[in-house]
Amino acid sequence: MNFIDQAEIDIAAGDGGAGCVSFRRERFVPKGGPDGGDGGRGGDVVFRVKSGLNTLYHFRHKRIFKAGHGQAGRGKKQHGKDGRDIVVEVPPGTVIKDAGTGLVLADLTVSGEEWLAAKGGKGGLGNSHFATAVRQAPRYAQPGLPGEGRRLALELKLIADIGLVGAPNAGKSTLLSRISAARPKIGAYPFTTLVPVLGVASLTDGRTMVVADIPGLIEGAHLGAGMGIDFLRHIERTRAILYVVDASGQAPVKDFETIRAEMERYHESLVKKPCSVALNKIDLIDEDVIERLRSEFSPLAGPVYPISALTGRGIEAMLEGLYAILTGCPETGQEARN
Repeated sequence: MNFIDQAEIDIAAGDGGAGCVSFRRERFVPKGGPDGGDGGRGGDVVFRVKSGLNTLYHFRHKRIFKAGHGQAGRGKKQHGKDGRDIVVEVPPGTVIKDAGTGLVLADLTVSGEEWLAAKGGKGGLGNSHFATAVRQAPRYAQPGLPGEGRRLALELKLIADIGLVGAPNAGKSTLLSRISAARPKIGAYPFTTLVPVLGVASLTDGRTMVVADIPGLIEGAHLGAGMGIDFLRHIERTRAILYVVDASGQAPVKDFETIRAEMERYHESLVKKPCSVALNKIDLIDEDVIERLRSEFSPLAGPVYPISALTGRGIEAMLEGLYAILTGCPETGQEARN
């Protein structure tokens, strides 16, 4: 399934059914009064968060969602049937905006959470409601009210415990495949990861963390360079960040500082998240270089973990350290609302 994180859709709630104009006609009842029933209520359009979804791909081919109309009332004061509600399922982390103004209408993060997007029209009253001592045979009823309708813009910001952030070809995909069952595309060239990928990292005692591999960022990402502008938004939803740095590269510290600067220009809150640094590809460098890089990175961020995603060296200690950081972070749903 393709990863889609933006979509525009049209929604329309159902119209209310019309009230009925009817008069009682029974044998031996010479002066039967009005007995028109009310129209049914139009169906609502409701958005519901469904865990397990992590893309807006299903909106690519279906973009119009209409609830059912209420049925008209009938004689003998019979109420028309209410219109069918329609439930639109979205992944956790979906932001819903008015497509015309850009106003945020809902931010849905918790599984099972619901939001009423369009309310169905009220059904009209039948003529039985309008009988009075003066007007005993009213020959009119109310029409049903129209349901609400609007165009919405959907934007997905993936929710994860840990976001893997780094320059292209830093080894994020290899690391994710090492610590989880996820199988992102891996290659010896930049930008092999074109979409965010989620994986679940398992620790001892049944502990788990949801980890997101964010496509590589380069200088100018906040302005649209490379892949950054499309996926920087997903970092907003992570509880903590692991900066993955190619320790065998020519300028690891500069690479790290470039990524941090791009994130800060996009949104200052991103660089304030709890973080750690993974010095990846240590299988390609000497021990003295590892120790020098560790000392250089220590003042720049949180804990520094020399690792090799290829061989697995240092991975267990890194995962334990990341889990310890999460114990002091807000829960995913709370963080997403901040």
